[in-house]
Amino acid sequence: MKGCSSLPYRIDYQPEAEEHLASLTARQRALVLDGVDAHLQHQPTVETRNRKLRRPNALADWELRIENLRVFYKVEEEPEQLVRIRATGVKVGNEVFLAGEKWEEP
Repeated sequence: MKGCSSLPYRIDYQPEAEEHLASLTARQRALVLDGVDAHLQHQPTVETRNRKLRRPNALADWELRIENLRVFYKVEEEPEQLVRIRATGVKVGNEVFLAGEKWEEP
């Protein structure tokens, strides 16, 4: 079954996501880093209350919700189990801001 290995997934922050993280407050960064470690190292493709599969778009297949923060990621199974963090942002109302810029979904 997909994503059921007991080995943890390797987490890879893409350069854009690192820029987004740098724009967050220290508390927000800590929440994101701790949340990613807690929720995405094992079974990142299992939907939960705070983790959902997104409609197909150019940014990412999956979204992790941590309070008002959002982490957008893709999962690879081969050649290794890998979670690619594509973006991190802040949700305000119905809008998501990445590094202070309003993100427009394609």
